[in-house]
Amino acid sequence: MSVIDWLFESDPAIRWQVSRDLTGSSPDEVAAERARVEHEGWGARLLALQGPDGLWDGGACFPASYTGGEPGQPWTPTMHTLQTLRILGLDPASEAARRAIPLVARHGRWEHAGQRYFDGEVEPCINGRTIETGAYFGVDVSAIVERVIGERLADGGWNCEAENGSVRSSFDTTINVLDGLLEFERATGGSAVVRRARRGGEEYLLERGLFRRRSTGEVADAAYLDFAFPYYWHHDVLRALDYFRRSGAEPDPRMAEAVEVVRSRRRPDGRWPLDRVHPGRVHFAFEEGVGKPSRWNTLRALRVLDWWRG
Repeated sequence: MSVIDWLFESDPAIRWQVSRDLTGSSPDEVAAERARVEHEGWGARLLALQGPDGLWDGGACFPASYTGGEPGQPWTPTMHTLQTLRILGLDPASEAARRAIPLVARHGRWEHAGQRYFDGEVEPCINGRTIETGAYFGVDVSAIVERVIGERLADGGWNCEAENGSVRSSFDTTINVLDGLLEFERATGGSAVVRRARRGGEEYLLERGLFRRRSTGEVADAAYLDFAFPYYWHHDVLRALDYFRRSGAEPDPRMAEAVEVVRSRRRPDGRWPLDRVHPGRVHFAFEEGVGKPSRWNTLRALRVLDWWRG
């Protein structure tokens, strides 16, 4: 079986993106497959888990039942679930999305201080993801955008620890804000101020080759070289490269080493494995397990390499 055939033997969320990004299917074929996300497979399963109040697992960032003590971080509440639905490609115009998002807006409150969900919280890593899903699903998140732009640090990126005195950006926070600003620009057209902030964040990553410390050249975190799915708030080089691909950027020579990391993980059968699962409570697994062939990593790696080759 070819790699493409193997990818097509999967969930609609995979199939419609393979059709769009790898096989050049017609827009009508892509749209028809994408429409299945609402009714079949992973997308339908996540939508079915939304509570009557519009929240997943009863909370915004943490489940209502969460008291700590669990391994990792629980990934079942609303923020992580909405991000996953965006990655799956649930159509914002679908009946399910038009029903789900107003409920989140009406009832969602952040555990930090009870802020309304789409007003955002205080951490830019959380607010970046809120911008991303809000903009994608048609919510006005311009106030949060204004806030995160004002929180950009002198080195170009963002850090959730800035409120505690940090003056250095973090890879993880920066990629979350970049994903949000990119989605906001797509939804609204953006502005010169938004584009300037996004370009600054991109430079922060590019100056570090997407995974190295600028000061020493050392790998900033070995986990950045592992490809997880879902990635949630975590940075890795495949996520970063797929961001640059989606942004319409031209390949930059400073990405070359990160691209080689992606190439090096390809197995002889043409597939990429799942390198890591971020620990914590989940609704269900999207992959067969660490070390097993990963359709999500394979899809993302193939389209990144196609983009890199031009």
